[in-house]
Amino acid sequence: MGFTVAIVGRPNVGKSTFFNRLLEQRKAIVDDISGVTRDRQYGVAEWSGKTFNVIDTGGFVAGSDDVFEKEIRKQVLIALDEADAIIFMVDVVTGITDLDEAMANLLRRTSKPVFLVVNKVDNHDRLLEASEFYSLGFDRIFFLSSISGSGTGEVLDEVAALIEAPVEVGDEKALPKFAIIGQPNVGKSSLLNSLIGQARTIVSEIAGTTRDTIHTHYNLFNKEFILIDTAGIRRKAKVNEDLEFYSVIRAIKAIDEADVCLLLLDAQKGVTAQDLSIFALAVKKGKGIVVLVNKWDLMEKETNTARDYEKELKNRFAPFSDLPILFISAIEKTRIFRAMEIALEVYESRSRKIPTSQLNDKMLKAIEAYHPPVVRGNPVKIKYVTQLPVVVPSFAFFCNYPDDIKTPYRNYLENQLRENFKLTGVPVRIFFRKK
Repeated sequence: MGFTVAIVGRPNVGKSTFFNRLLEQRKAIVDDISGVTRDRQYGVAEWSGKTFNVIDTGGFVAGSDDVFEKEIRKQVLIALDEADAIIFMVDVVTGITDLDEAMANLLRRTSKPVFLVVNKVDNHDRLLEASEFYSLGFDRIFFLSSISGSGTGEVLDEVAALIEAPVEVGDEKALPKFAIIGQPNVGKSSLLNSLIGQARTIVSEIAGTTRDTIHTHYNLFNKEFILIDTAGIRRKAKVNEDLEFYSVIRAIKAIDEADVCLLLLDAQKGVTAQDLSIFALAVKKGKGIVVLVNKWDLMEKETNTARDYEKELKNRFAPFSDLPILFISAIEKTRIFRAMEIALEVYESRSRKIPTSQLNDKMLKAIEAYHPPVVRGNPVKIKYVTQLPVVVPSFAFFCNYPDDIKTPYRNYLENQLRENFKLTGVPVRIFFRKK
């Protein structure tokens, strides 16, 4: 399960700067996956070997200058419901405002860990002024300057201390877990209902207290898997206006729990920016992906509509375009069972272990056919390939100058792996190591 931290606070206290700084910690890692848009609302931070999701609630408040207390209050309530820990940000220059007081009152009632972070403390006088924030009544209080970054490490240490180290379990009996993700109103519930259909007997709801994703055990036509639905079957009344923030935080949870994500798009709307960032997050987390274009029955069609549409989609998802794309109608049940078969294939591909002899046989031939570029007059030689024993298909290429292999050649190797070993819909990671 992923650990999620939400940053709350009134506007202009520096939430976004702090948020960007948390993600900067892994900028080098993130940018390895070329084409990942660094969107500004949520991401993955890494600190002392632990990773967690960070959500900047500020990104979801409309008209951030004259925000109404009600809007922010709503964000805080959702964050309290859905996140595992809260970073409450205030600003020493303005001191304690009414809005800070109001938020503190909400946050003091939770049993979840709340970190009070006083920002803009960048000199000794401000450190003295900052002591007034003790009156808000939180045990965990930190003084920092998010622009210079001083003090960030202490907060991260405390957050990381709450996270249990991930246990990689190779459970033989574990069923594939598929999450249906996508924008509000694209048909996630309809898809779930059509899949489960009359066979309500096969539904067993495993509802946790905090886990509002609903797991449905699906067993039909000799296919068995677990569907994770984020459509928020028990959507809380008080957040119905705040759909975007809610659906994002739900999607992040579902992605963490799933092996394969079924990204549902609305055929008439195409890919939105939010779809792309959710897609990027699933890729970053190494999940299998199947793209389902829903409401295809409503589209005006000509001979090549589907082909052209698919090409356009692959352009939007580039550079990771080796994706299964299926045109479905959840309401009319068109191709929805085929979608599950493809999701199972992607699951198989993601968990495949390729024998080393086969891997070397194919890949060394590919390297022979197109050598890595010569660097500073030295030929780069790749001698050996092996698959690493991790969940996401990851391959180590052993060579004499690992740091000198550039992205175009990395992309060539990835394409060769995909061509030879059928890894459609699966993110692939490639590492170069010194022999």
